[in-house]
Formats: sequence, C-alpha cells, structure tokens
Amino acid sequence: MTTSGRRATLADVARRAGVSTTLVSLVMRGVPGASPANREKVFRVARELGYVPDSRARALRGRSHLLGLMYEVHQPFHADLVDGIYAAAEEAGYDVVLSAVTQRRNEDAAVETLLADRCEALLLCAPRTGRNWITGVAARLPTVVLARHVRHPDVSVVRTADVKGIRLAVDHLLDLGHTRIVHIDGGSVPAAEQRRRGYRTAMTKHGLTPVLVPGGWSEESGFLAAQRILGDADRPTAIVAFNDACATGALSALFRAGVAVPQAMSVVGFDDTHLAGFSHVGLTTIRQDATVMARMAVSRAISRIETGSGDSNGGDGVVPPTLVIRGTTGPARA
Repeated sequence: MTTSGRRATLADVARRAGVSTTLVSLVMRGVPGASPANREKVFRVARELGYVPDSRARALRGRSHLLGLMYEVHQPFHADLVDGIYAAAEEAGYDVVLSAVTQRRNEDAAVETLLADRCEALLLCAPRTGRNWITGVAARLPTVVLARHVRHPDVSVVRTADVKGIRLAVDHLLDLGHTRIVHIDGGSVPAAEQRRRGYRTAMTKHGLTPVLVPGGWSEESGFLAAQRILGDADRPTAIVAFNDACATGALSALFRAGVAVPQAMSVVGFDDTHLAGFSHVGLTTIRQDATVMARMAVSRAISRIETGSGDSNGGDGVVPPTLVIRGTTGPARA
C-alpha cells in the first residue's frame, strides 16, 4: 500500500523505482526487454509497496487457465513432480508456467514472475523460505505447497508421510540384522525435521542409539558425510540418507574407499527419483509417489480457483510412502 493508504499502482512502482511504467509492465508480465538489475529493482519495490496486479484487468482479458509452478532446478525429485503436474494439468484443461529457483535466483523472484504471468494458482515445490512468506504468497493467490509440512488454513499441502517413510527404511535394515544404523541428516531442507523424527522414533523403539551425521540434499553433502562415517572407529553397517542424491554421494565415497555395497555397508535413500532405478545405481529407497502427489496438488489448486475456498476434504493431502528394495541393501555381516 502507498503512504496514503490506497492500493499501489504500476505508476507508483515506476515512480519509486525511477523507471518508466512501460518497463514495470514488461517486468510484471515477464516479457523480455528489462535488464536483470532493473527486474530485481522493480520486484523489490513492488514488494515494498505491496503491489498486486489488478485482478479486474485480468478478468477483462479472460481466464488464463495457467498454474504457476515454482521448483528447484537442481532437485531430481522436483523434476519428477514437474512431469506429473504437466500431465495432470493438461487433463484438467490447464497449462503450467514454470519458474525455477537456482543458486542465483531466489524464491521471491520465482514467485513474482508467476504472479505477473496471469497464473490463477501457485504450486510451490518444497519452499525453503519461512511460514510467514508462504502465507503471504497464499494471501495473493490460491497456493498449494508440495513436499513440505505447513499448517495454515489458506495453504493447501500435499506431502509424503516422511516419518513413516524413514521408519520403513530403518525397519528394513533391522530385518536384515543391522543394528549400527546412522542417518545422514538433511539439515535445514524441508522435510528434514520429519525424517529425523522418523529415524529417532524407529531406533529408540528397538532400544538402539540414534546417530545423526550432518549432511544435506546434494551428492556432495552425502559424499562428505560418508567420508566422516568411514573415519569413525566404530563404523556402522548401514546408512539411511536424507534423499536419493545424498545417498548417491555416499555410494561414491564408499566406492572410492573400496567399501563393498551391500556386503560391508548397506545404503537406503529417499524419494525414488528416476535416477535411483538406473542399473549402475540400483538404490534401495523410500518411494514418494510423484504422480499421485502431482494429481492431488493440481486437483486442490483447481478446487481453490473454481470454488474460492479451501480443500473440500480438509487437512493435508498425505501420500503413503513405500519401500523399494534394490541392490544397495543386504544382510549385516556377522
């Protein structure tokens, strides 16, 4: 809002940013013609003023039938979700606009692009920014969050039961005779806290001591964590990684160190991305059903668009995880 209390306009944004209204319009519509510096300045000023594209002007142009999708370009599981969302949206008569988060492009920029592109609802893949930011986005447009636990009536959530998933992984290793099982932690990544809880619950249930190793979402973090594990005098016999990428990095470290998998060390991932099933990986993992999650997310987004209210069935859309056994787990050594 402006200092006078009225809704900010394109002209207000242009005046504050020191640019033309034409340039602000180009930026807000995602049309080429503005430099990266000017785009960033316009988005920053628009946020400061609370500028929202005029819904009445959009209505005059007719409905767009566009769903905006924010995702992280380096996350393999997000790629699987994107594929499923495209298919589900097409079946429902909608199209999808993608806006990626990269190392040089944050979630603010990704969402502002979608808001300026006449999208009717937003789907956010595992956003890392805080809850207040998410609810602020939801106040501007119907919003569905995927793969993250968020409690707010204005935010629809579709996620996997992460606690149960990690417990499936630990129980599988226990059935194979493993008792020294470590968890490579996901750090501050969405879902990491839930997976930590699942690991601790499963270990303490069987009278075992949980051991968490600092890690993250990437191959590099899994590689470094596995190196630390290999340097432990009381080396474990099994690893439960935060996700498949982290598990793949751990496998690389084990291979370089000459540690046989699964004979000397078993490894379990999480996600069951398209990479996990490759023959040279053959990763035992916990499957998040990207197809089911995508369909559910699109359905909830369209419900919010067309009814103007929350989810008809209420609460989170929780998809059950499943254990997929491949070649990286085996019996513990005597």
